[in-house]
Amino acid sequence: MRFIRSLIFSMFMVGATLITALLLVLALPTPFSLRSAIARTYAVAVVGALRLLCGIGYQLRGQENIPSGAAIIYSKHQSTWETYALQVFLPAQVWVLKRELMWLPFFGWGMAALKPIAIDRRAGRRAIDSIVSQGIKRLQAGIWVTIFPEGTRIAPGERKRWGLGGAILAERSGYPVVPVAHNAGEFWGKHQFVKKPGTIQVVIGPPVETQGRKAADISREVEAWMTETMAEISEYERGETEEQSGEKTKPTT
Repeated sequence: MRFIRSLIFSMFMVGATLITALLLVLALPTPFSLRSAIARTYAVAVVGALRLLCGIGYQLRGQENIPSGAAIIYSKHQSTWETYALQVFLPAQVWVLKRELMWLPFFGWGMAALKPIAIDRRAGRRAIDSIVSQGIKRLQAGIWVTIFPEGTRIAPGERKRWGLGGAILAERSGYPVVPVAHNAGEFWGKHQFVKKPGTIQVVIGPPVETQGRKAADISREVEAWMTETMAEISEYERGETEEQSGEKTKPTT
């Protein structure tokens, strides 16, 4: 049944993506706020379908930490789930993403209508300059900027060195960083077709002030909070899965 439910969900998601992409392209002449509302409606539909069809819901903590003005979102990246869910419970936002995603039919067309900051990861310093220059423009327009500091989806329990592009944007712009931790990869992992029912734990952390601070210092503070929070909400981070604990649930003789 999990396979069948996951198949139905995937068909729904693909269909919804095609329709939304076309709507976004048609809405290009309209204000960004309308296009963002279309994208949010799409995200709400996908997150709701995932709950109804695959039994994956979420529990959200820390809503009181969402500031009233624009900010930079630093999110854990384990799954496809957060690319939808962040739009559901956080204000209108754009993403920093690899430019190759913009070349995808339909998805890339729709994404282009949402003013993302598309970068060439191999460009080094030029990529960081693009994040900073475009990011400041978005923030000054009241649009939040979402960054996945790990750069790509990372399996639960694994670690990857964080990039400094987002922290440099925070240093130079002075806008706060809002960290978001979650364990979505334990239910909908990278390249995982069959979804595992359960409740994703999501925590929005207190905003990290950035004015007058260096990028490395900002990054260290956010990463320390992320590591501590992930240890609280993730079985993988605590090493409590059967695979990582020597199958501790196996009965003894």
